[in-house]
Amino acid sequence: MTSRWRDLGLAGLGLVLLLLVPVFGAPPAIRDFIMFGMAYGLLAMSLNLLIGYTGLVSFGHAMFFAAGAYAFGLAMQSGKFSIPAAFVLAIGFTALMALIVGAICVRLNEIYFAFLTLAFQMLFYNIILGWVSFTGGDQGLMGGIPRPKFLGIDLADRTQLYVFCSVAFVVCIAILRQVVTSPFGYTLRMIRDNQERAAFLGINVTMVKLACFVISACIAGVGGILLTLFVSGAYPNFGFWTTSGEAIFMILLGGSNVFLGPLAGTVILRLLNDITVSYTSHTELVLGIVILVLVLGLRKGPLDLLAERWENRRQAAAQAIRDAADKDAAKGGS
Repeated sequence: MTSRWRDLGLAGLGLVLLLLVPVFGAPPAIRDFIMFGMAYGLLAMSLNLLIGYTGLVSFGHAMFFAAGAYAFGLAMQSGKFSIPAAFVLAIGFTALMALIVGAICVRLNEIYFAFLTLAFQMLFYNIILGWVSFTGGDQGLMGGIPRPKFLGIDLADRTQLYVFCSVAFVVCIAILRQVVTSPFGYTLRMIRDNQERAAFLGINVTMVKLACFVISACIAGVGGILLTLFVSGAYPNFGFWTTSGEAIFMILLGGSNVFLGPLAGTVILRLLNDITVSYTSHTELVLGIVILVLVLGLRKGPLDLLAERWENRRQAAAQAIRDAADKDAAKGGS
């Protein structure tokens, strides 16, 4: 079985496990935690396509998270679109926005790219705040998000909403997996490791970066749509710089070199927030200490560390087998 079919099989297994949660009667709090995690997980996973695979650190990725949320919410509040049509419209709007922003940003590298994305995010955030008649300003989209039935699916029902979000989440993760394991994904790694060599080999570095930027933005937009459906609204903090910071923390907490590392970081961050809020109001202090431990102690995400140790053991075992084979060959020759 090829790696592609194996990955699709694992995605199907993951979907089955998610769908078993309501079947076994998990309390609503658990399902809400999972849906919240799926939305922010897509934000972190999409950002890692830029950071971990392309070497582009974006401080403004939450603008696409908010773009998907607001575009979907406004389309549904207009009453002119079905949920699938609004879903496609929101992704299209996010892709167009990413194409415009990315065409400017991807020509720069390192810190210049990072701060330019932050500047665009703050511009978008201030548009949300200032255009009160359209976006609701700092109050967000009030009045809820209509959820008319489509194809017999009623998203007003929390169980059906959970199933819908689970399917959308797994499809996006499968798409990201196919991207990073495709020749395009290895081209991204080449650009990350040595951009000059990639250009020397004839790769249009700017266009590849732009394509990655748009794909990443669209996945983040889907995360925003799922969160909008979950909370029945869209709010300015979706596009604030702290949301981008949280996504970077998620990547640090899980690891950027393992595909599902950012998703693990999302779960860790949400658990840290929920646990610390139960006992203290100093959540930022606790999170800061955890980040310090990771940066100064491990110097990488937990999954990165586990993957590295697994690879070292695998290589050691392979070397031991080769050494044993060489000894046997030497004895046979003598």
